[in-house]
Amino acid sequence: MKTAYGFGKEVATSFEETVPKVIEALKREGFGLLSDIDVAATLKSKLGKEMPPYRILGACNPALAHRVLEMEPTVGLLMPCNAVVRQDAQGKVHVEVMDPEVMSTMLPQAEVKPLAAEAKARLQRVLDSV
Repeated sequence: MKTAYGFGKEVATSFEETVPKVIEALKREGFGLLSDIDVAATLKSKLGKEMPPYRILGACNPALAHRVLEMEPTVGLLMPCNAVVRQDAQGKVHVEVMDPEVMSTMLPQAEVKPLAAEAKARLQRVLDSV
């Protein structure tokens, strides 16, 4: 799966097995988990709407984040790097991540591009390992 703002893949494991695998893979690549949003539970409690399992994992690599924040303090509007684990209506599980290189196109500093490329490579390794 590739979109204008992210990339991902379908996995053969269940939703319940996949979430901890993604979290562990993020940790191995130097990302900490800043947020874990259970979208399905939120929509159920706030709107009474049912949907398949859907989690947004807000991940941050502190070293990369610090470097880019020093260059452009307002870049926090584009952070953290989000990873989504979701199950579709047919029961298939997908892992998707935002593309940091897309974020870098919104910033004027050319020095951000190598940092975005490094973050993207790390996120690609996360996908490759789940």
